[in-house]
Amino acid sequence: MPFYHKLGKIPHKRHTTFKKPDGSYYYEQLFGTVGFDGMSSLLYHCQRPTQVKEILRSYSVEPEIAVEKNMKSYRLHGFKAPQVMDHIESRIPIMVNNDLQIQLSAPTNKSEDYFYKNADADEMIFIHKGTGTLRTFVGNIDFKYGDYLLIPRGMIYKLEFDSDDNRHFIVESYHPLYTPKRYRNWFGQLLEHSPFCERDLRRPENLETHDEKGDFIVKIKKEGMIHEYVYATHPFDVIGWDGYNYPYAFSIHDFEPITGRVHQPPPVHQTFETGAFVVCSFCPRVYDYHPEAIPAPYNHSNIDSDEVLYYVDGDFMSRNDIGPGHISLHPAGIPHGPHPGAMERSIGQKDTDELAVMVDTFKPLKLTQAALDIDDGKYWKSWLE
Repeated sequence: MPFYHKLGKIPHKRHTTFKKPDGSYYYEQLFGTVGFDGMSSLLYHCQRPTQVKEILRSYSVEPEIAVEKNMKSYRLHGFKAPQVMDHIESRIPIMVNNDLQIQLSAPTNKSEDYFYKNADADEMIFIHKGTGTLRTFVGNIDFKYGDYLLIPRGMIYKLEFDSDDNRHFIVESYHPLYTPKRYRNWFGQLLEHSPFCERDLRRPENLETHDEKGDFIVKIKKEGMIHEYVYATHPFDVIGWDGYNYPYAFSIHDFEPITGRVHQPPPVHQTFETGAFVVCSFCPRVYDYHPEAIPAPYNHSNIDSDEVLYYVDGDFMSRNDIGPGHISLHPAGIPHGPHPGAMERSIGQKDTDELAVMVDTFKPLKLTQAALDIDDGKYWKSWLE
């Protein structure tokens, strides 16, 4: 995020000596993005962060593509995705392209004995069920139902859960995830008309510092492979850091919807963006208040983007027979709109309690076999009278 944060102890000037109480040195690391041009933080380690003792197995986690070129609307039952003990192994890609992977996850283990790093992608983890703590080498963030966790690529972390009942909707993005440009000023501050602001973003707290030597497994994802590295020092040995590159949480319940006299287009719901896709939050709100307004969305053509909607809770006003955990895909190239009767039902209604996450991609999505395994098989016919 483009605002400054720091935790722990740091030296007065960067790139200068920083000594421990016994006179030995802490070790500086630049944790940066986009070469030396993007957001970065400076970390100070108790031990050198480069000490690889052993490389164990490497194995593929490439998704199994079942539909390469899609022109069909789908509804997937996300809660039918299997529960898996391990939080990394539980991640099931359902839709992918060269810019992102959309995944479902239902881990049951409360904690793992390893650390994880995604070297390819920024991660957006939406918490549908469960509570816990995101532990990282720059501090910890507690999470709960409705939270987006934004984790920059290269971050070493662990997810720890309070129970075995967890459901997540995950986007792995090969492009950095930012807040929408039109809601920021030239300096990067979120403006007054933004549907959320910096005080809604929860930054890391409670920096852990483990000055320990031993055998510490870090599973690193890169180019569709998981590589298991054994490091000689604890990954969470940071004594302090400062900068702009760190994970944060934002609750969908803190998104303030923008409304109007007539129906507002999807960009008013935009929450995050990249150069390849956008993420929107559909939240409880007052309906359009023109005396003749039609609150349900008008029919529209997806010419330039595939639209994915993950239904979280409430009654989604434009759809029939939609429940929590359902996922709809409306592909580019054909129009879609409210289900039969939805437009008529919406007229005269005052508000909606819907809660959903939308991902609109600018390149077509491929479906995996895991997606077809939870498809209802008939959604594409659901607009027939």
